[in-house]
Amino acid sequence: MTYIIDGHNLIPKISGIDLSDPNDEDRLIRVLQQFCRFKRKKAVVYFDQAPPGLAGGKNFGSVKAFYVHQGRTADDAIMEELRKLGKRARNVTVVSSDRQVQQAARAVHARVMSSDAFSAAWESLVSEKPSLDPRVQPLSKQELAEWEAIFNQSDQGGNT
Repeated sequence: MTYIIDGHNLIPKISGIDLSDPNDEDRLIRVLQQFCRFKRKKAVVYFDQAPPGLAGGKNFGSVKAFYVHQGRTADDAIMEELRKLGKRARNVTVVSSDRQVQQAARAVHARVMSSDAFSAAWESLVSEKPSLDPRVQPLSKQELAEWEAIFNQSDQGGNT
């Protein structure tokens, strides 16, 4: 599943990011990269008001950012993308609190998540204590003793 995100709609909902910050878009992209890594998903984020010459898409790993040229809104670009997706939109979650964007998403059977709900999911995700990867479990006392014995034998054998 892919997330299609209304960037400037989400920024004020994410703790520690403010629309007045000149690096707000970069900071949101970093949050989205972490989110995608944790969830093993992809995201496409749309930002409007791209400066002249900077409109277009850029890849940031599992996050793709589209900078929408001035005179057009991210909302318009998201709704156009949903129309292009057609039936494939069922595999998408649209993150926006804009009612028009939500309505367009529901019309093509995409999932809808408000910016507040996404922010809450993000906060919950980062506040969880990380569980150990099952491949990186600590050694038992017996396993540790066995490894110590192996290393001690190597030291005594004079093989270096």
